[in-house]
Amino acid sequence: MLVFSGHDPTGGAGMVADVEAIRAQQGWPVTVPTALTVQDSRDVHAVYPVDPQVMAEQVHCIEQDMSLQAIKVGLVSSLEAITVIEQVCRRHPEVPVVIDPVLKAGGGRELSSDTLVDAFRERLLPLVTLLTPNHLELFRLAGTPDVDDALHRIYRQGAEHVLVTGTDHAPLADRVVRHQLYTGGNPVESWVWSRLPGQFHGSGCTLAASCAVWLARGETVVSSCLLAQRYTWQTLDRSLQQGGGQAFPNRCPTEQESAS
Repeated sequence: MLVFSGHDPTGGAGMVADVEAIRAQQGWPVTVPTALTVQDSRDVHAVYPVDPQVMAEQVHCIEQDMSLQAIKVGLVSSLEAITVIEQVCRRHPEVPVVIDPVLKAGGGRELSSDTLVDAFRERLLPLVTLLTPNHLELFRLAGTPDVDDALHRIYRQGAEHVLVTGTDHAPLADRVVRHQLYTGGNPVESWVWSRLPGQFHGSGCTLAASCAVWLARGETVVSSCLLAQRYTWQTLDRSLQQGGGQAFPNRCPTEQESAS
């Protein structure tokens, strides 16, 4: 599984999250970093894009040695990185592509400019098998705050399936969270999960990487989304408070933690 994502030194999100989630579900990640970040459990403080030539060389080396079964995309911090990712996806049209549109950090810092979002929309959405935005990401990508209009705009751009997560949309007082899968801009399946207390850093990365694992293993989109949500909820239920901000999903629990 080819992973494009930023490196989060805390291990809560980004490339470390993707690697842990993929290995925990019996996939093998091959990783191409898109950016190095300065961040803690509270927020992202700086983003430094990786040289796109280095990204392209890493991908070329991997392609000569391994067979890709899925592509997972997270933080994209430059137009040049979009070009590299687009070229790779077009070279492997048979491979499912899962994109987690990381546009803003959990602490609130903007991670994408309007120019990047426009390029993302025009060049990557047509290649997406499954997009996994929350509502704010969906609205920004589509350019409208109306859910139905946004989904149909995303579909017209070429995205086959969209799993919209509801954690950021439902009031905090709600005891449940609803995630909705759309195909062709229309709802096809929804899931309701108990809302867990606290805030989490890396849940979106975990979910998208998990979806990619199951698609790579031949599961349907609906089944992949269900299995990924189940795993992600479990990682949040046993989350770890490693810093002074958001808790981290526990994607690789010890035997003792798994038994408790």
